[in-house]
Amino acid sequence: MNQPWTELHAPPALPELFLRAALKRKVSGRTLPEGGLRCPVSVEARHLAAYRRVCAFADDGRLPPTYPHVMAFALQMRLLTADDFPFPLLGLVHLENRIRVLRPLGGLGPFRVGVRVADLQPHAKGALFSLLISLDDQLGPLWEGESRFLSRAAKLPGEPCEAEPRAALALAEVDRWRAPADIGRAYARVAGDYNPIHLSALSARLFGFPRAIAHGLWLEARSLAALGDRLPDAGYEVQVRFKKPLLLPGELTLLASAPGASGQLALRGADDLPHMDGEWSTLP
Repeated sequence: MNQPWTELHAPPALPELFLRAALKRKVSGRTLPEGGLRCPVSVEARHLAAYRRVCAFADDGRLPPTYPHVMAFALQMRLLTADDFPFPLLGLVHLENRIRVLRPLGGLGPFRVGVRVADLQPHAKGALFSLLISLDDQLGPLWEGESRFLSRAAKLPGEPCEAEPRAALALAEVDRWRAPADIGRAYARVAGDYNPIHLSALSARLFGFPRAIAHGLWLEARSLAALGDRLPDAGYEVQVRFKKPLLLPGELTLLASAPGASGQLALRGADDLPHMDGEWSTLP
């Protein structure tokens, strides 16, 4: 069955959507909406430059592989705060992220971005679902993303699916850097994601964290910027799993396997605390 899409003329304004997210506190159902949202988007050069600075991407003439998440953020906020989306947005936990760069991410647009949700499953701590993002240009599909979220507020019947263990490769240090105390605010200014857990110790404490924590997508973006020479221009996939949250400020060490068509990565903090791991591979 074809996916039903609602077409918008432009990305929605964020202030009203932040208010809707703050007001919804209860689960309102156990099924995901079937429809998705799509709209045209273009890249503003100054915003792209600011994103590159915050995430340490070089200006190589292509969009950073994580940048489409920013392009889709307003649309996904509209989808996740709609009346037919069953879970409160505040409190969702970002567990995994997968991106597929199908063709070189060149140019500033115009593009078309689409977002939808799918694959609702039981989890030992609540309910899992996928947020799916697509980016197209005039020639067709350009980039795809999937984020897996956990809603602790929801419970579903059934047994959770267990992930298959992965054979570990030998990893060596690639880079290390310090995440400053204000990186959550700096990333929020370019990504639009003003979740209180990332902004300050005061706002993070309202959600049980002793200090602000780094955005998971910033951890991924900063890591892929450091791995740029290991990744091709296009035709590859990266999948990461977010582990322990990084309390800000914090020290980070990126480890990776040897360059090749496929490989693994790990992001560690103080005392070897795992913050993220994952793998990359070329597409068939």
